[in-house]
Amino acid sequence: MLEKISGKLQSAMRALRGLNTISEKNITGALAEVRDAFLDADVSFEVIRDFLEDIRQKSLGKKVMRSIAPGQQLVKIIHDALVDLLGKETKFSEEKPLRVLLVGLNGAGKTTSAVKLAKWLHWKEYKTLLVACDVQRPAAIDQLEQLAKEENIPCFVDRENHSPVAIAGRAVKFAKENGVDAIVFDTAGRLQGDGQSLAELVKMQRVVDAQEILLVVDAALGREAVNVARTFHEAVPLTGVLLTKLDGDARGGAALSMRHSTGVPIKFVGTGEHVEDLDVFRAEGMAQRILGMGDVVALVEKAHERVDKEEADRLSKRFKKAEFDFDDYLSQIEQIEKMGSMSALMKLLPGMGAARISPKELALVGQTKAIIRAMTKEERRRPQIVAGNRKLRIAKGSGVELRDVNHVLKQYEQMKKSMKMLKKPKGKKMLQQMTAKGSMEQISKMFGE
Repeated sequence: MLEKISGKLQSAMRALRGLNTISEKNITGALAEVRDAFLDADVSFEVIRDFLEDIRQKSLGKKVMRSIAPGQQLVKIIHDALVDLLGKETKFSEEKPLRVLLVGLNGAGKTTSAVKLAKWLHWKEYKTLLVACDVQRPAAIDQLEQLAKEENIPCFVDRENHSPVAIAGRAVKFAKENGVDAIVFDTAGRLQGDGQSLAELVKMQRVVDAQEILLVVDAALGREAVNVARTFHEAVPLTGVLLTKLDGDARGGAALSMRHSTGVPIKFVGTGEHVEDLDVFRAEGMAQRILGMGDVVALVEKAHERVDKEEADRLSKRFKKAEFDFDDYLSQIEQIEKMGSMSALMKLLPGMGAARISPKELALVGQTKAIIRAMTKEERRRPQIVAGNRKLRIAKGSGVELRDVNHVLKQYEQMKKSMKMLKKPKGKKMLQQMTAKGSMEQISKMFGE
């Protein structure tokens, strides 16, 4: 959904190039495109009206800074207005023991979100417990238990008990007895108008006493998500929203309407199907992504949380010396995968929001790993010996064609050449220009700051 809004907003910016001032006359067309972009995203009318008026008031008669085009200046104005609309970040509780109650409609993605959140807490060094409180949906308990097992996260299950309130109470007691730092409760989906179901949620909160009550909302709901949030907020005091499926075809009005219309902040966004694809919500980062600038800060935070620092340092030293074998190549791939899916990571890079990685390209990553794992220790350490019968054996062992093995070997040689180039003065300068700091400086220059 971000790509649709981003494209239309950038079209509005292009319409203002070459002008010396931003006036009522020449801003009308640009604001019309902004309005159309928001309508297409299913943003609530109230939000659109207030947002456009905010931009109009801040833009009219504003003097254009020397060497900064009006279109670029309007990007800054819209960026700031988007940040205000999305709301300043509200910190997620850092208390221990932490109790998190996930609530929402059927099909919003609570179970998968519970596992993603538990994994995120694990990266934050919380001893985390998942609790299966959805006794209504068939196989919901089995699904949570299986996903938790895949991520090596403990899961509290009580199949004999049909009361989610009682299960939650037993889980809290179990957590205290076992020194758990954080508990994530996966609850059943509830309809907005089901008073009895919402009353049960109130009872659960009394037992759990959660510091965080997150409403899990499908981004596809658009402006209807606002009504859902209001209904749940009346039943239990929501502390935040976890917005799911932001990577899909959802129009995304929920992301732009939620804080303004309900006062409930967005705290997390799901950006993909993988367990790693959960981002802490940053208004600044979301605004930058909508305007096609990426979110370098989020990328750095992911690397800090999820990448093995010792392994990263080891690889860095190897790269600087142009020492690089297939064990290093495999480790590099695995470190990147910890940060999330490639599609989600690409959207965090400036100018890459509309980039698409095809299923075929994603499959090549898995294929490369299989080829490397089919090599012997000696072959990984000394890639130059991989030839003839060794290539045939590796191809057979990894289930690929000989040409695929040759392709991976060629990639390896190209990477080695690149590393040797980076040791030279020109290469070091190029690397410096590619850093996150360089990217942020470019954004600051564009804003005229």
